[in-house]
Amino acid sequence: MKARVGKITRKTKETEVSVNVNVDGNGKISVKTEISFLDHLIISFAKHAMLDLQLRAKSNDGIDHHLIEDTAISLGMALDQSLGTRNSIVRFGHASVPMDEALAEASLDLVKRQFHKIELLLERNQIEGISKEDLEHFFNSLAQNLNVCVHIIVKYGKNDHHKIESAIKALAIAWRQAATLDKKQKGIPSTKGAM
Repeated sequence: MKARVGKITRKTKETEVSVNVNVDGNGKISVKTEISFLDHLIISFAKHAMLDLQLRAKSNDGIDHHLIEDTAISLGMALDQSLGTRNSIVRFGHASVPMDEALAEASLDLVKRQFHKIELLLERNQIEGISKEDLEHFFNSLAQNLNVCVHIIVKYGKNDHHKIESAIKALAIAWRQAATLDKKQKGIPSTKGAM
């Protein structure tokens, strides 16, 4: 089978982002975005999805929003690309992940029909130096560019850091399940014969 890898380079007047991902990796991860908490979230995603991931993101205009958005877009596009035709995958994944008092669930279908519903229940205006709206935008931009149907719901929690981390880990585990190759599945996992 062809290697399931994705490679995206995105260069604009605002940012420069490069992503190399191997879905069937072993968790070899190198991430540098200039924003510590963003690095942490992406590393957590890659670790729990068991990806090999190299991601570099550099701001050209000093605006965090642009860097966060373009990083999410590029990561989503690389993950989408890595699945290729999506032959012989499990297709569906679900995870419920606790982090102390917070609980998040993610459900995903790797069908090539983009839809997302994301409820993070964030309360503070800033979490670890990133604005609430930029964290929400990161999740939305990532979901839009994955080219999948995904629902990420924080069920409850008091600590916004815990809510965000449980959400990204739930997404990672659901992704890992859905992207896994299914030895029993021949071809496209759809009654339509197409994704």
